[in-house]
Amino acid sequence: MSAPTTVSTTDVVVTESEGPGQPATTSRGPEITGLLWQITKFLGSLLMSFVLILVIWWLFLLAYPDIGPIIGRTPVQVFQYLFTEPGAADARSEIFSNLWITLTDAAIGFVVGMAAALITAALFVVSRPAAQTFMPIAMLLRSVPLVAMTPLITLVVGRGVGVVAVMGGIVVFFPALVMIMTGLSNAPKQINDVIAVYGGNRWTALRRAAIPSAVPSLFSAAKISVPGALVGATVAEWLGTNKGLGATLQQALPAAAYNELWASVLVITVASIILYAIVGVIESIVLAQMGMQQH
Repeated sequence: MSAPTTVSTTDVVVTESEGPGQPATTSRGPEITGLLWQITKFLGSLLMSFVLILVIWWLFLLAYPDIGPIIGRTPVQVFQYLFTEPGAADARSEIFSNLWITLTDAAIGFVVGMAAALITAALFVVSRPAAQTFMPIAMLLRSVPLVAMTPLITLVVGRGVGVVAVMGGIVVFFPALVMIMTGLSNAPKQINDVIAVYGGNRWTALRRAAIPSAVPSLFSAAKISVPGALVGATVAEWLGTNKGLGATLQQALPAAAYNELWASVLVITVASIILYAIVGVIESIVLAQMGMQQH
């Protein structure tokens, strides 16, 4: 007869909430709470930044009274123009219609610029001679003002989607290129050595090690590029397509449509903050799923 087996209660941990087919969610609680707290702090900081922008706007008009009340408009006056005045519905419809055009143009420039930056950064990381040859040229081109290049760009690609893609892509491309290259270059050397030992080449190391480790840099580049894409779209509309909020800004000043001018500026600012917030929230969720800490 065998000796009785004793089982200590400290050796076995039974989770009553876990049954057949039920995932263990208890350990996920602190992670989800931390993620929600991180997102809340991020959105709160953006809200404070927006409030600070409104305060600076107001103080600027107070400091320079010659600008208003003929030209300058306070945030309250812009709100009244968009929501409470008799013609607010028509004004809001026109501005939001132009905003949709600008957001579409910004999306085109963002996609083109980020894709070009990612491909170029990958080529530069894999081929150091290519980076040493073409990176200085890229930086020299970046120093040329976009407004100065607009007539040439318009002459080459015409007035339409082409000029939007090129000008928006230029604004997005250069800062994104630098940040993505930095992220790709910071892949752990030990992983690259393991890949080399098992016969992997530089492209394998790029795919298996560099790109996953560069995800935080990709999101940082995206957050910076979202407002840049809106700026590029506005400039392209101002000088190239004559559509969207860029054209509205161009036409409002000589027409003395100051309510429309300030409302367009406020709408673009709010749109930039919202898009930045969306990218930031997605970044927090993705990095949490990948087990990466966001700094």
